[in-house]
Amino acid sequence: MNKSDVVEILEEIAVLLELKGENPFKSRAYSQGARTLELLTEDLGLIIQEERLGEIKGIGAALQQKITELVTTGKLGYYEELKASIPEGMLAMLAIQGLGPKRIRQLHEKLGVASISDLERACQENRVSELAGFGLKSQLKLLEGIEQLKSFQNQHRYGDVIERAEEVQEALRQHPDVIRVSIAGSLRRSKELIKDMDLLVSSSNPTSVMDYFVSLEGIVRVTNHGETKSSVIFEGGLQCDLRVVPDAQFASALHHFTGSKEHNVMMRQRAIAQGKKMSEWGLFRIIKEGDEEKEESIQVRTEEELFRELGLSYVPPELREAQGEIEAAEAGTLPRLMEWSELRGTFHNHTTASDGKNTLEEMAAAAEEIGLEYLGIADHSKASFQANGLSEERLLNQIEEIRRLNLHYEKKNFKIFSGIECDILKGGELDFEDSILAQLDYVVASIHSGFTASEEEMTARIIRAMENPYVTMMGHLTGRLLLQRAPYALNIPKLLEVAAETGTWIELNANPYRLDLDWRWWRKAQELGVKCVINPDAHRTEQLGYLKLGVQIARKGWLRKEDVINTEKLLSMTALLQKKKLDQ
Repeated sequence: MNKSDVVEILEEIAVLLELKGENPFKSRAYSQGARTLELLTEDLGLIIQEERLGEIKGIGAALQQKITELVTTGKLGYYEELKASIPEGMLAMLAIQGLGPKRIRQLHEKLGVASISDLERACQENRVSELAGFGLKSQLKLLEGIEQLKSFQNQHRYGDVIERAEEVQEALRQHPDVIRVSIAGSLRRSKELIKDMDLLVSSSNPTSVMDYFVSLEGIVRVTNHGETKSSVIFEGGLQCDLRVVPDAQFASALHHFTGSKEHNVMMRQRAIAQGKKMSEWGLFRIIKEGDEEKEESIQVRTEEELFRELGLSYVPPELREAQGEIEAAEAGTLPRLMEWSELRGTFHNHTTASDGKNTLEEMAAAAEEIGLEYLGIADHSKASFQANGLSEERLLNQIEEIRRLNLHYEKKNFKIFSGIECDILKGGELDFEDSILAQLDYVVASIHSGFTASEEEMTARIIRAMENPYVTMMGHLTGRLLLQRAPYALNIPKLLEVAAETGTWIELNANPYRLDLDWRWWRKAQELGVKCVINPDAHRTEQLGYLKLGVQIARKGWLRKEDVINTEKLLSMTALLQKKKLDQ
């Protein structure tokens, strides 16, 4: 078990102890222990091997024993027992927005609430509003949170599913009876939320393929095992449907099971207008012989051939949402969508200086390893105290540290840019004075509090921040957390207009919980000339991989290489950032 895994378990233990109502000092000891490990620059396994863990300040004997057990065995009996001692329903309540461990414990102790359904009933019976520290407003908020949670049921985040889907696709590709295989459905269209996972295979021996599919690792239940379609449930409740067709039907079936319903309707209507018929079974020419009609199969081996037979240029899967893609394909005006290989660097990333899990050096090394030419560091500013936000002094020290580290990269085609994720305060002012911001290469301005203000207030707050000449880009503009928190109220068209006027870049936050700004707004941004900047909001080295999710969402938003600012090479980006500072 690595350091990051240990940190996560220690943090969870702290929450579980709060739920049980244990001594707050005990809970805090686990939180502080997790934080101490985060800041370690040495290899944790080596420290344990050399029996030096007890020498680290903040790691007492009890923590030392538990951390050692976790690292050496991969398990911790104390953690498993603690987790088992708390009703599952209470743990599930943590998913309700605005409900933390202390309030859940209070509801449990005073009202006997041990599940989400218990809480909903207590709210409906008006018992929660009578509880000290809650009131009618809190009760209504909890009911809203429960309704929101219900609306998220049976949905999964794209970023949580795509890796599993690719693994299943690869496993199927290895089967000797599989001719072709592809992910299909809303997952292939890169929708931010999906209900299930669809895969399509062509084979002349479907029974063999289906028997193999239902035996794959990670399946907890087989709900249907047929010759042409099977459905299974993977761990985590994700349903996966597999369809098997003859290879001659693969292209038509793949198009049918990929496109949105609206896209498919428009394509079928187009086929009818041309005297053809289109379905999952193929493309056919309708031939009239007297009063009778006969169908003649039009052989199409690929989706490209299918579109061409209908007089269209190929429409990438991400665009098949009936949002003008068919008209553009007919006119030959579909954009050349950006590719992952065109991304050169990124800016919104955190280190152990605030709430990141890896050091500056580790983040830089990881960025260089995946082929980036530049990495921006934007730790939290001081208002984000819960994220260990940087004071002015700590920020200035980090700028010096980045300068020193850049000397190491001087002869390489790689650079670290100094930045900050600066909180936008309630009135739209920034967390640091301009004299501090002027010393940075760039500034990411973000909101981390006060989400419930009106649309007018929130929009004005962000506009004021964008009007600050030192703000380079807006971070996670709408503040949404997929399946957890709705976006706050904003006049997005107005904000995009101001971004165009001020030259402010808008972030496409590639964290799978955010994918913010939503893909539906990027064409409007593109029309106004607003530049997109794809950022992973990485808090650990492996999260730099979120950039690939961001590229998929950018493609879904019709974005080209020239619409995404961090496709610029290092020299060009350096000049762009310097020009922005000179313009101030």
